[in-house]
Amino acid sequence: MNHHENEVELIDYLTVIWKRKWLIIGGTIVLVIAAIIANFILPRVWEVDAIMVPSNFFIQSEQGTFTEVVVVDPRQIASQINQGSYNNIIATELNLNPRKLSNLKAENLRNTKLVRFWLKEQDVQLAKSILSLLFNILKEELDRKIDVEIKGIDTKIANNENEIKQKNFDIISKEIEIAKIKQGILSAQIKQEISEERFNKIIEEMKGVKERTDEIEKQQKSTLAEGKEGIEALGLLLYSNEIQQNLRYYDILDEKLSAEKTIKENLRLLVKEKELEIKQLNNQSEKLKTEIDTILRDNALLNEKKMRIDYAKLIKKPSSSLKPVFPNLKLFVAIAAILGLFIFIFLAFFIEYIKKAKNP
Repeated sequence: MNHHENEVELIDYLTVIWKRKWLIIGGTIVLVIAAIIANFILPRVWEVDAIMVPSNFFIQSEQGTFTEVVVVDPRQIASQINQGSYNNIIATELNLNPRKLSNLKAENLRNTKLVRFWLKEQDVQLAKSILSLLFNILKEELDRKIDVEIKGIDTKIANNENEIKQKNFDIISKEIEIAKIKQGILSAQIKQEISEERFNKIIEEMKGVKERTDEIEKQQKSTLAEGKEGIEALGLLLYSNEIQQNLRYYDILDEKLSAEKTIKENLRLLVKEKELEIKQLNNQSEKLKTEIDTILRDNALLNEKKMRIDYAKLIKKPSSSLKPVFPNLKLFVAIAAILGLFIFIFLAFFIEYIKKAKNP
């Protein structure tokens, strides 16, 4: 029974729609025509857009690969534009009402560092001027941060170059010092040779004195064995005096030999100390040269980083859409058709309801 009643109700609906079909069709057509007329009457609105890449630089990882880094996150730039952060500046510069910039929008293109910003406006040239000015404002703001980065790099390079100059000066100073020490070593070696000569002469002279003393002692013993008197006794006395003199002279030579030994040892130690000092200075020079090489590599990386810095630039200059984005004829017709069908079907049922109410 319910199923039958439902069928009756559906037939009633279809009957009403069929009965009022010309009202529904005619009214819908009128609305569609009105939409078409409105499409031609309403002013054309164009979408003007531009795409920019923010200022960026490259940093090198420990593996030696370079990674691009933007000075400001593109999403942050788009967010600032959408919040109207630059509207007052643009309005003041172009003498516009800030409300005219309410539809200025931006977005960070997905999976890129690009920022797209656009404006819907009747005056295409005005829209282009607005977007160009917006880019110039953004560029000045972003490039200022890049200039700070470049200034920091230049300062580091200058400091490194000054450090290299100082280290080169230290190396030259050490080379001069090494040359002086080598001269001192040469002088000490010459003194060593002279001392060695004196040492050998003293030894030879001591040998001569010893031989002479031994000879005199032999003669003295021989004279004593013969037991001679008078003149020979005087000769023995002279032998004894000469032996004593030789012994004293031998002692003097021995003292000189000891002194010469000390001089030789001191000179040897001096040469060894000087050679050790030269070795230390050479090690310090090598260390300075290694540090200079490290600084030079650092400067090379800084210069490469500087060369890889890019200022903000437009990838796409402000340009308008090929067709107006408003009014949209197809959209207008579709909306008018759907709205017309809805309104006039409702009107058809309402008329039918009124008619039945009058004629129960």
